[in-house]
Amino acid sequence: MKLIFIRHGSTQGNLHHRYIGRTDEPLCPDGILTLKYTIYPACDKLHVSPLKRCLQTAEILYPESTMQIVPDFRECDFGDFEGKNYQELHQNPDYQKWIASGGMMPFPNGEAPQAFRKRCVTAFLNTLPKSGRIAYIVHGGTIMSILSEFAGGNYYDYQIPNGGGYLTDWTEGNINILEEL
Repeated sequence: MKLIFIRHGSTQGNLHHRYIGRTDEPLCPDGILTLKYTIYPACDKLHVSPLKRCLQTAEILYPESTMQIVPDFRECDFGDFEGKNYQELHQNPDYQKWIASGGMMPFPNGEAPQAFRKRCVTAFLNTLPKSGRIAYIVHGGTIMSILSEFAGGNYYDYQIPNGGGYLTDWTEGNINILEEL
């Protein structure tokens, strides 16, 4: 079975390298334009995060497809870091502790990375049909969670740009990456 993982298009927050998790930002004009001029593989089923940036991406890429909205595919809640970037956080002691932990500590007043990853993997398994070509339009962290669990490697091995993605093959509980989109 073929699985297509696509990270949503760019938002203003993405352009400024901000932690955008629970913030329901729309795509920015450049993000929309880039998506309109990129060709993605066709799909039989479409699973989408409930956040606006993913819904808009799905509407642009697969206008004829019916979306199945999956609440647990939403991005991580970055807590006190939400909406901020490195320049705004680099002197924050909580941010320095989080960096020193290798990104493993829970976000202050936010979500624990392990809980986020478990949530994404569980949602993925709950939406996985037995056959077909399935597209997932989600967040970078969601893709990183699923691929690190089923394709092996480190969580950060699967960072991709906005609008980027992977064409993969699902066989016997494993994901094999066929192509980066």
